[in-house]
Amino acid sequence: MSSVATPDSSAELPVADEHAHEHPGEKTYLKIAVILAVLTALEVATYPAEDALGSAVIPILLVLMVIKFWYVAAFFMHLKFDSRMFSWVFIAGIVTGAACYLAVLATFEFFG
Repeated sequence: MSSVATPDSSAELPVADEHAHEHPGEKTYLKIAVILAVLTALEVATYPAEDALGSAVIPILLVLMVIKFWYVAAFFMHLKFDSRMFSWVFIAGIVTGAACYLAVLATFEFFG
């Protein structure tokens, strides 16, 4: 008869949250939700004021968009608490996507 080795039940098993990080509490998420709501209200407020703001509307909306995107990516996607490598991979994807979009836009603008 052959003997089969079984794992020792007293052996230490790795703990799942060995590399865990602290996540923000409910108060932090509430603050972020309020900030995002205020930024959204500012974006909506630019539409009635479009005539008064003139050509500044697009840069204002782009800045508000980037700020909101950062909050969502940093806190709700937990990029703020993960390894910097994940942030760089995420940023590289965004830059690549934006470059492709601008290349297509430029192609249609100049060659279309």
